[in-house]
Amino acid sequence: MRSVPRWALLSSGCAPVLLIAGWIVAALLEGPAYDPVTQTISVLASYGAAGFWVMTAALFALGVCHLLTAWGLRAAAPAGRVALGGGGAAAIAVTLFPAPSSGGSLSHGAVAAVGFVLMAVWPVLAADWDGAAPWGLRPVPALAATALMVVGAGWFLVEINRQGAAGVAERLVTCVQSLWPLLVVTSCLRSSDDEGPAT
Repeated sequence: MRSVPRWALLSSGCAPVLLIAGWIVAALLEGPAYDPVTQTISVLASYGAAGFWVMTAALFALGVCHLLTAWGLRAAAPAGRVALGGGGAAAIAVTLFPAPSSGGSLSHGAVAAVGFVLMAVWPVLAADWDGAAPWGLRPVPALAATALMVVGAGWFLVEINRQGAAGVAERLVTCVQSLWPLLVVTSCLRSSDDEGPAT
């Protein structure tokens, strides 16, 4: 099992903090006109939004964090690292195709959908199916994480189509997606510490 550098704890730990702080600050700047229950994060990063630069910067930083974590997560299977890095690249790409101030955007929706899919499948693709692995890279937790993300994404689609609590659903699934890399890195570092130095 190849070791995971300790700096990956920083990159993976910053991801959820930056994402959540970004949408909180951007929503405060937007004021009472923004409803976090029914409106998506993309609204905060749309052209003309008061918190446009805050949310855009947060999404860009989130993408960079995922790219760095994918680079450092050497204990994970290569396909999973590529998917995580792809999810990070998609987060950056979302900032290049922001949602319009009103109506939909095919390019924004397509990039966001690709990002959701990559972030949902990376736990399973990163899992070690052959041997003893750190907790976060074992098949059962990886499958559970992917299932939770898929269910969350499904809930989001339902809510967006019925104009319901899309903001809540999106925040839940993006929180899980941004937290899972941190849990995986932490489990890898703990496993490495438990094994102790090589003799």
